Formats: sequence, structure tokens, C-alpha cells
Amino acid sequence: MRFVVIRKKWIVIAAVLFAVIGSGSWFYLNQDAAEVISAQHADEKAEIHMVTGEFTSKADDGRKIEAYRFDPGSITIQKGEAVTLTIHGVNGAEHPFRIEGTDIKGVVKKGEKAVIPLKFDEEGTYRLICDTHSSHGQGAPMIAYIVVD
Repeated sequence: MRFVVIRKKWIVIAAVLFAVIGSGSWFYLNQDAAEVISAQHADEKAEIHMVTGEFTSKADDGRKIEAYRFDPGSITIQKGEAVTLTIHGVNGAEHPFRIEGTDIKGVVKKGEKAVIPLKFDEEGTYRLICDTHSSHGQGAPMIAYIVVD
């Protein structure tokens, strides 16, 4: 009498391969479905989400060092595209901000969100600057970059 030993990892590997091959085959055979999915979202306004973050550490001499940042630190949008940028306040009591080269200003507070409609008619890189943490004298400047193609 012979026994066949099936190890758990073989079952897991087989299941993963089946899922990958199966889903890839479905999308290959149903390319029209992917076009319908894309068309459904074409009318929707693009949304981008950011958070305020903080890094804190101690230097070798014992002094506290910190840096605030927007995350992600860089976003790209298309020229003429209407986008909603939502900044979620996670760290720091409040961050008054402005977008350089525009009239856009606001404040994002901890536990709240700032919702900013964006639409740029000119290509370029626009800096989203926190006025509280805008220079190297206050640690690393809190700046994100909005790249318009």
C-alpha cells in the first residue's frame, strides 16, 4: 500500500496559480469588459487623497528633531483635468497651506479634511506649501509637488 503525501504549501501554491491564471485568462478573453469598466469611470471626477504626517526622532546630542510632510509628496494630473484633492489631517494641530502660482489657500486640521477642487490650464510644477513648516529653519519644509502634464 502506498501513501501520497500532500503538503499544505503545495495546495497554497496551486490555489495561487489557479487564481492568477484564471483571472488573467478571464481578462484576456473578456477584453470588452475592461473597456466598459473604464468607460463607466470616465465621467467621474478624479480624486486624490493626501495625509499630513510627522517624523520625530532624537539627534545624537539628545535634542528632538522633527519633520512634517504631505504624503504622497508628489502627484501628477493632466492639464485641464478636474480633480478633487482631499488632504486628511493626521499629525499636527493644523497646517495652513497654499498652492504656489494660484489663489488657492486653506487649512487642514488634525482629525479633519480639506477638500480642494483643482484644475490647471498650464503645465508645470506647482508647490503645495504648509505655511507653518515652509523653510529649513523649522526642520524639513513641508512641501508637496503637483505636476501638471
